Amino acid sequence: MLNFDWLAGVSVESAKWFFYGLFILIGLLIIIIPNEYIFEGIEVENRHWWMNLKIWALAVMAVLYYTYYLF
Repeated sequence: MLNFDWLAGVSVESAKWFFYGLFILIGLLIIIIPNEYIFEGIEVENRHWWMNLKIWALAVMAVLYYTYYLF
């Protein structure tokens, strides 16, 4: 059904760098999300640093990046 024979010519190193680039792009997209959008509906005095989803998303991205770096 799906023919991925054309990928046989792509080296492992280029595929690895391509996915590193995608991870960096996703990380940059996470960073540019405004804090007001993340904390929407939460009063200013009730906002804490650990509630910032950008930090958690970047932490997950870092763990995935490191795991893919090892393999």
